[in-house]
Amino acid sequence: MTYCVGLMLNKGLVFMSDTRTNSGIDNISTFRKMHTWEVPGERSITLMTAGNLATTQAVVSLLDERSKQPGDRHPGILEAASMFQVATLVGNVLKEVISTHAQTGQQANSAFNATMILGGQVGDGEPRLFLIYPEGNFIEASFDTPFFQVGETKYGRPILVRAYDPDMSFEDAIKLLLLSFDSTIKANLSVSLPLDVHVYHAGSLQSGEIFRIEADDPYYETISSGWGSALRDAFHGLPDFTFPAETVQRATGS
Repeated sequence: MTYCVGLMLNKGLVFMSDTRTNSGIDNISTFRKMHTWEVPGERSITLMTAGNLATTQAVVSLLDERSKQPGDRHPGILEAASMFQVATLVGNVLKEVISTHAQTGQQANSAFNATMILGGQVGDGEPRLFLIYPEGNFIEASFDTPFFQVGETKYGRPILVRAYDPDMSFEDAIKLLLLSFDSTIKANLSVSLPLDVHVYHAGSLQSGEIFRIEADDPYYETISSGWGSALRDAFHGLPDFTFPAETVQRATGS
């Protein structure tokens, strides 16, 4: 499985993805699920993938190949005039790959299924974030829906909903995402470190900080253990539950 999150802030965009892929408990591999393209001063584009590995790799390879071959650049992600056009192009390529490989054609429940998070900025447009479905269509994030998740989403969502603030710093956003990933990793063995991170600064039109958090990263270990302790302390600090008086009387027979 996988877990990827794209987060929209007033300062820009933050992307984080795990690297685990597996087809059984005895077949675990590590693959990069975050991919970036840029023309410094003109555009920066980040794509995170979840789903069938062959499908996602084919999509990324086609996007990459068409951005390098002169005859195939138009239309291409390095030629598209806006992030909306980039999202349309990526959706079409995803649909094309699934339709080509699926025996019954394009279907959302196909074994070749894949979902993607796309974000970035082109020219003088605003930074934008999209969730692209296997059918090739997509939705866009807003400050009413400021983040997208793909993969194993349910375990890491509550902390994002409770603690997200559009004005938070990039450092706090990474800390928040690490807590979301830690909750997911502890609940599901199909998600694991290393984690890939990309921080995009709005208006920069080039890649920002790109780095990998390894399994033995001391900050991650501190966050993981500290969050567990903080939750236990918060739990014990809450008022104790008391049974309603009538239920106590029924149980004791008095």
